[in-house]
Amino acid sequence: MSDRVSIDPEVNGGKPTVTGTRVSVQTVLGHLSAGDSVEEVVDAYPRLTREDVLACLEYAARLAGHSVTFEKIA
Repeated sequence: MSDRVSIDPEVNGGKPTVTGTRVSVQTVLGHLSAGDSVEEVVDAYPRLTREDVLACLEYAARLAGHSVTFEKIA
């Protein structure tokens, strides 16, 4: 995983965040899913780079690839 996304309980309540900022991965993905381009996200958040935005997408893709199994406990 890229060092561009970090989870720190002291920053944004422990939500995945672009390292060195308070911009959450969720915020970045929300903009992209609303149709904003990578460049528009970078313009809206000048501390972010194109690579930061792509790292957020990579983070989400990796999470989507994980499987979870639930077991009923008596």
